[in-house]
Amino acid sequence: MSRIRSWLRWCWYAASQVLVQLAAVLLYRVRYSGQLNIPQVGPLIIVSNHQSHFDPPLIGMGTRRQMNYVARGTLFGFAPFRWLITSLGAIRIEREGIGLGGIKESLRRLKRGEVVVLFPEGTRTHDGRLGEFHGGFITLARRSGAAILPAAIEGAFDAWPRHRMLPTLGEIHVRYGTLLTPETIAAMSDEEVLTEVRRRIELCLRQLRTHPNLAHLQHRNAL
Repeated sequence: MSRIRSWLRWCWYAASQVLVQLAAVLLYRVRYSGQLNIPQVGPLIIVSNHQSHFDPPLIGMGTRRQMNYVARGTLFGFAPFRWLITSLGAIRIEREGIGLGGIKESLRRLKRGEVVVLFPEGTRTHDGRLGEFHGGFITLARRSGAAILPAAIEGAFDAWPRHRMLPTLGEIHVRYGTLLTPETIAAMSDEEVLTEVRRRIELCLRQLRTHPNLAHLQHRNAL
């Protein structure tokens, strides 16, 4: 029975991914770069900046690997939406307190060789720039033996900033940076890992902003 459930879940995820891809390309001309940096097997934590509600599905859309998304508890309040995001791999984590349930579930999935996507700022940006990072993902990486893949999304804030109830049209780009292997992580302190992950995300953002259609966002380079 578990195999049947896993197969059905995979089919549902794949179908949803196709629908998101179609909408993203038609409405937001989504472009991806750095996809060769995504390992195709093994536990992986993708760490990205957080610009809008678009970020989780668009970050995950760049690979055929099935994603698990860390999401704050308040998103699970509306039952139909709770069912939707749970069916697509969301992991509930509380912003208040230590959220042990979400941490344990993230570890379980990583130890099964899956991918977890999280946003170390903990909330969407207020102005399109990077906020302060929290280092909880480093503990997950050390305890699970997962690699860390820095990533960046740009244009999503302009399409759907947190102060706007509904999104507008725009152009969104996603870039996957260079991987931090488990061996690299083991040789560094937590502070060094946090600094390096942030540096690589900043580099991805600067590279994205060199695209002609995102050139108007160059002022955000003062991260």
